[in-house]
Amino acid sequence: MLVVDTSAFISLSVGEVLDVFVTEFDVATTEAVLEELQRTAEYDDRHGKAATAVLDTADEFTIVAVAGDDFVTSRIDDGEASCVAAVREVDAAFLVTDDYRALPELRKLVSAEVALSPIVLRALVKRDALSEEEARVAFEAMAEGRDWLGAPIYRYARQILEDTSK
Repeated sequence: MLVVDTSAFISLSVGEVLDVFVTEFDVATTEAVLEELQRTAEYDDRHGKAATAVLDTADEFTIVAVAGDDFVTSRIDDGEASCVAAVREVDAAFLVTDDYRALPELRKLVSAEVALSPIVLRALVKRDALSEEEARVAFEAMAEGRDWLGAPIYRYARQILEDTSK
């Protein structure tokens, strides 16, 4: 099972791979993430549209009712903290997030792998659910739509994708 936070859901939606993602994987999230998505969906911009698309697919993933208050820090928000609690509750293999700054702290809190959403693209290629080209196009759409170009998250994710495609 993969537990997914708000930022990763938005990215996968912006990259237009959300449907294939929820079809290919056993996906879970939390009530706190759904609340964040509902707030984001109120905006009339690409992130609002992406959040709406995620909410429209909510029947395709598991909602875990957990409280993550104990895990909130200056870098880990309510949604991410609830995902930490969910990973522990369902013994998930992965926590998928795009909060690059929170990665080190999240990795200390769970035994699961903590990964950025572009890693999902690599997994979809390995499952033959996406071609290499489709994954590249999705990654670039995510990077542009999420304003990652030139940012540390872009360089980090690009390096990981390049390393895993060799």
